Amino acid sequence: MHDRPIRLAIAGAGGRGTMFARCAGRRPESVQVVAIADVHAGGLSVLGDALGLPASARHLGWQAMVADGVEADAAVIAIHDREHLGAALACLRRGWHVLLEKPMALSLEDCRAIAAAQRASGRILAVCHSMRYQPGYQRIKETVDSGIIGRIVHVEMSEHVAFWHQAHSYIRGNAANSVKSGPMILTKSCHDLDWLSWLVGATAERVSSFGSLSWFHAGNAPAGAPARCSDGCPHLATCTYSAFRCYVDTQRRSGWPAAMCSPVDHSREAHLKAIQEGPYGRCVWHCDNDTVDHQVVNLEFPGGITAGFTMTGLSAGGGRSVRVHGTLGELVYRQSPQSLTVHVFGSERTEAIDLSEEGGHGGGDALLFEAFIDAVASGDGSRMRTSADESLRTHAMCFAAELSRRQRRTVELQELLP
Repeated sequence: MHDRPIRLAIAGAGGRGTMFARCAGRRPESVQVVAIADVHAGGLSVLGDALGLPASARHLGWQAMVADGVEADAAVIAIHDREHLGAALACLRRGWHVLLEKPMALSLEDCRAIAAAQRASGRILAVCHSMRYQPGYQRIKETVDSGIIGRIVHVEMSEHVAFWHQAHSYIRGNAANSVKSGPMILTKSCHDLDWLSWLVGATAERVSSFGSLSWFHAGNAPAGAPARCSDGCPHLATCTYSAFRCYVDTQRRSGWPAAMCSPVDHSREAHLKAIQEGPYGRCVWHCDNDTVDHQVVNLEFPGGITAGFTMTGLSAGGGRSVRVHGTLGELVYRQSPQSLTVHVFGSERTEAIDLSEEGGHGGGDALLFEAFIDAVASGDGSRMRTSADESLRTHAMCFAAELSRRQRRTVELQELLP
């Protein structure tokens, strides 16, 4: 047990890194941020000032933080997905425990390397599968495990990505191009497949998947639409995805997602310049995106349990829904608005549970962080609800789904994890 606060280094001063820094600030008796790193000097300055860190504790890039002799016990890695492998291995070599943002890495080989490094180091490495900690999804798991609906037979799960979220993150944003950032089923929905595996208590044995980029491509661009919204587009007044509407002339320039185009300066002038020069000013039909805007995944688990997962980026509102079909009853969960209902077959018994969740991922982020700090303080990695090896297995389900989608065949998991 530690007799002092855990010394925490944070790689990434963006939204996720800043959120975990705030989580640490709520537990000063347990954890202290001693170093931060980011490739953007502006974001580094804003977070450093908020934390009251000296210049010596601010590092331009995670490589500098790891090499500069920082004395830490643990690290949060909240940088671009393509940097996860190098940063995770470097932090483990330093002897630091690691909380790694999802996805674990962008290839199965890199995920294997991270899991192997964790085993060799003896340190804790946990991937941010926050759905395992989100109160609503915890309640589903507890209810199913109680046996009230009997044995699981089939699970239906849907993730509704709001149209504006799809445009921001998966068309204009960092996760838009699968070559640069990985496929949608990995970067967005590894949460979901991991949670399905946790609910069932096993990794899927076989997977099939279908999906495509059907709407957000040049073939559907309105006539005369230029490459950028600021280049005299004739459709600005009516376009749902106008960068002016989304990032400049909005009352929430300092909030997500508008703030992403100009993370430090939220004046109208700064945001206008950002859409004129940066990626968020591009026409949604003229970007380099290739990730799907809809996808279905079919999974078969041991014992013949089946599941179907649907992701669509053409939704009016965001949120997830779950329906668990059991031998004795059915459970229905909706995330927006929060509700959980249990129906017992052959009985008038219906249990409706109202749920209220606050914070990132419905409070799951804060609970995940608390579990990580407690695990580090105790030296007991089993306090986490997932391990590096388990994350490797659930990520393999995502890679299998993408392989199936591209090759139009059913993929056996033993092909990827013999």
